[in-house]
Amino acid sequence: MARGDFRFWFDKRVRFAEVDAQAVVFNSRYLEYFDIGLTEYWRALGIYGDGGVQGGPEFFVARAELDFKASMRLDELISICVRCTRVGRTSMTFAFELHGAGGRDDLRAAGTLVYVHVDELTGPPAPVPDWVVAKFEVFEGATLR
Repeated sequence: MARGDFRFWFDKRVRFAEVDAQAVVFNSRYLEYFDIGLTEYWRALGIYGDGGVQGGPEFFVARAELDFKASMRLDELISICVRCTRVGRTSMTFAFELHGAGGRDDLRAAGTLVYVHVDELTGPPAPVPDWVVAKFEVFEGATLR
């Protein structure tokens, strides 16, 4: 996807604790950046508030895919791009890209995460609430189901 295909991005500076001895972002941090991006995406949609989701939907990662393209370095400003691409009966699929900040196509990594909605009390997969789907479709300007 091109950087311009994302309606949402969150800029973040690479911190010392996130790099290895060569001052390059350690590979496990890429998924952490995806998680930061998703939290901010949910916040932008008004689902994730000051204290978390609070009685709202519960999602767990069911699948993670990540392709490394280029390094990110200490103190670099990066853009975490997030897009909901599909909503199934009990799952939601998100596309992520990490770019150098500044609005240009400077792809460092791309990935996909699939989250499964679960019943908060009993734990098994449960249908994604219609109100959640509606928020994501309005924000993305597309039908996701």
